[in-house]
Amino acid sequence: MTLDELRASLSADTPPADLPAAVGALWHDARGDWDRAHRIAQDIPGADGSWVHAYLHRKEGDLGNASYWYRRAGRVRASGPLEQEWEEIAEALLH
Repeated sequence: MTLDELRASLSADTPPADLPAAVGALWHDARGDWDRAHRIAQDIPGADGSWVHAYLHRKEGDLGNASYWYRRAGRVRASGPLEQEWEEIAEALLH
């Protein structure tokens, strides 16, 4: 799946069935369901889940918690626009 295809799928009521869990969390976030995105992300082990989890806490405004999850993901806390980070994460996870 490409980033454009992911964006196009946002008009559907449910995410595509074959999305990796971390991308599924981003899908729900983009649809305005932060809580569901967070529930999914917190159950994903490893760096991918931690990166999405970090992004979600940064979006929430909980920078202390976000910093913890960025460290777990092996990444520096993002400071640019949230939309840009969402795209960066989605692009990385789709490849």
